Amino acid sequence: MSKQTFLQGALILVAAGLITRLLGFINRIVVARVMGPEGVGLYMMALPTLILAITITQFGLPVAISKRVSEAEATGNESKIKKILIVSLAVTGTLSIIFTLGLFLLAPIVANYFLTDSRALYPLLAVTPIIPIIAVSSVIRGYFQGRQNMKPQALSQVIEQVVRIGSVIVLTKMFYPYGVEFAAAGAMASAVLGEFISLLYMTRQFNVHKSFRIRKSWKKHLNDGKKTLNELMTIALPTTGSRFIGSLTYFFEPILVAQSLALAGIAAVESTKQYGELTGYVLPLLFLPTFLTHALAIALVPSISEAAAKGSNETIRYRIMQSIRLSIASGGLITIVFMIFPAVILMTVYGTSQASFMLQFMAPFFLLHYIQTPLQATLQALDLAKPAMWNTLIGAVIKFIVLVALSSRPEFGIHGVAIAIVVGVVVVTLLHLSVLMKYKVITFPFQMFFKFTAVIGIIGVVGFQWKHSWLLDSKPLSQLLTMGIVLTILYFILLFSFRLLTKEEWKLIPWKRLFQKK
Repeated sequence: MSKQTFLQGALILVAAGLITRLLGFINRIVVARVMGPEGVGLYMMALPTLILAITITQFGLPVAISKRVSEAEATGNESKIKKILIVSLAVTGTLSIIFTLGLFLLAPIVANYFLTDSRALYPLLAVTPIIPIIAVSSVIRGYFQGRQNMKPQALSQVIEQVVRIGSVIVLTKMFYPYGVEFAAAGAMASAVLGEFISLLYMTRQFNVHKSFRIRKSWKKHLNDGKKTLNELMTIALPTTGSRFIGSLTYFFEPILVAQSLALAGIAAVESTKQYGELTGYVLPLLFLPTFLTHALAIALVPSISEAAAKGSNETIRYRIMQSIRLSIASGGLITIVFMIFPAVILMTVYGTSQASFMLQFMAPFFLLHYIQTPLQATLQALDLAKPAMWNTLIGAVIKFIVLVALSSRPEFGIHGVAIAIVVGVVVVTLLHLSVLMKYKVITFPFQMFFKFTAVIGIIGVVGFQWKHSWLLDSKPLSQLLTMGIVLTILYFILLFSFRLLTKEEWKLIPWKRLFQKK
């Protein structure tokens, strides 16, 4: 089986992440233009319930599988790897059956009483079959990550998005005449189909690369798997805690939003529309740069774990600072663009500029969100998953308090939700940094943040001045592209000048061997 180094694996995931983000963005555009804000709102209301069920089903096992498989491979223990897979499949398989049935039976209650919109029932039912599919694919992904072979996972992500886009166009248009709720269900069904085709590809790659037979003596491995289960749970339980809190927050958010906006005197249909604009239009734009942060997080876990085992504190510090630099660098430019051209971007992409203020307001704060995922992965790799879980809980509680306090007031409304999301991002990220400083892993990167502030400030001032003196309403898109190219070149010149990106890092990327077949 082909393996990649830290940089190779990260770069493969970055490339796949970029492609899937762009494809996913296209998918959102298609969904938004076909169904409109109301349909997007129904789609987004059903999504948190699915994420919660999937999080519980996975039980934090992908990270645990990755680490334990890597350890077993280092000692050449193929029997241990087989046992890890069998136990993991048994756990996720059982949980997926339970939660698939549970979601199917409880969907009417969730739609009517929690989401306050009975039409959300149809997308909830349509997406239910995805739970067992993702349960199996997550185990296989953890296996490949532990083997340090990121290519199957990367290609499966691209396949999933391609299938989803192709099917969402057909299904949403097919069901839209029957009502916006059926169009939302069609969008959800396209996600199920994409994940299923992706699983077929992952299963094929697993059968090609594995060096053992799963079905041979699997009962014996399962019966003797108590020790393996305990080893997996020591990693999986704290990881699940953090993800469960995040998913629970995601689940209750639309419920609290609907109830709070109702207290503010906003009708259910209008609140659904406003929530759709925030979560279906603004947040997907803000989440675009996270393809790099997720790739870094996956690659950081084995890299930092290995460095910690060797007692190489300097390597740990360097990897953390490197991930922070790359995360902010990737998100800095798009943050500037969102702040300068929010209305133009929303109008070009979605055909509406209703949420331009929220995009402009939230963009700078999301720079902290871009470093949150690598910091979380670092804490898990250093056996600090429990503090990370508490940080997530504290952030969720504060976020909900702010959400209810502000969005229930008519003068804030949906803007109160945007403020609450920003507050949650800032709190959790700063708490993660404080834990690393408490254990003397790193010191607060004042100099790095000051340099990034200077770079983003310079590009922002240049962009705002240029916009007001040059941009015309008659041809905003062509001028936006021209300004974007020039600002991008200037941005990278400043990054290299301030040594926020280095030539040495560029040269370290093994371009010739990266996609070479083994």
